Amino acid sequence: MPRPPKCRRVEFLPEITYFKPAGVPLVKLEEIALTVEELEAIRLKDLEGLEQEVCAERMEVSRPTFHRILVTARNKVAEALVQGKAIRIEGGNFHHAGKHGGRRCRNKGKSC
Repeated sequence: MPRPPKCRRVEFLPEITYFKPAGVPLVKLEEIALTVEELEAIRLKDLEGLEQEVCAERMEVSRPTFHRILVTARNKVAEALVQGKAIRIEGGNFHHAGKHGGRRCRNKGKSC
C-alpha cells in the first residue's frame, strides 16, 4: 500500500475556480479537475519563472515530486485547451501559507 501524499505548501488560493470555453453551454462541457497544488506549481514555474528547485522548496516537496505535479498540471491544462473542456480548481492535499492558513492540510484534516 503506497504511503499517503505529503501535504504541500501553497501561497495562493484562487478566488476564481472555474474556467470554461466561451459560447459553449456548461451542460455540454466535460470538466478537468485541477488541484490547488497543481495550480500553485504552474503559478510558481510558469508565471513567476522560478527554477524547479526553488519551486520545490517553496512548496515543501522534493524536486522530483514538484516535477510530477507540474507535468500533471500542464497536461490537464493542455487537454482542456485543445479539447475544449472546462477547468475546475478544487481539492488536493495542501496547507495554505498565507496569514490565515495555519498548518492543517485542506481536505484531509491532518496536521502537516
